Amino acid sequence: MGGPKALVPLEGTTFVQRCLQRLDRPGVAEAVVVVGPLQDRVAALLPGVACVPNPRASDGMLGSVLCGLDAAEARGADAVLLHPVDHPLVEATTVDRVVQALQDGALIAVPSLAGRRGHPGGFARPVWPALRAVAPERGARAVLADHPEWIVHVEGGAGSVAGIDTPEDYARLIGPPP
Repeated sequence: MGGPKALVPLEGTTFVQRCLQRLDRPGVAEAVVVVGPLQDRVAALLPGVACVPNPRASDGMLGSVLCGLDAAEARGADAVLLHPVDHPLVEATTVDRVVQALQDGALIAVPSLAGRRGHPGGFARPVWPALRAVAPERGARAVLADHPEWIVHVEGGAGSVAGIDTPEDYARLIGPPP
């Protein structure tokens, strides 16, 4: 994308700001943003939002997940929603369904659309040790693969499966890249 995805413009805001807007829902007590490159620029966009640096960037996305889990644990959270910044088109109703499934007792709640898993994924505290134990090269998806009996699938909107990783993805899903 030519720079950190968190800073990519989207309809008068940025990817990270849009993700935070979608997470501003009943049942979501606090958002924590795990930041990597240009963390000062990202944090400057987010006054009042906890930004946690990721010293484990070499572990890929799992490094961010583990930093987020540490922050959630320190805050006494019962569950986390893992919302990658490259999915800024997630609908608020999708977040609501994931939160509701967790409140109803799901260990893992995953939005799905047409047989595809999407984001954000919800993980209750009892599964955090499994996330912490997985090898970095396998990532958080390994927990889903190893424990399908823990997963509750909820209806996801089109945005839950719409990852934007390239300028071509941006053009296809949003319009001409900025």
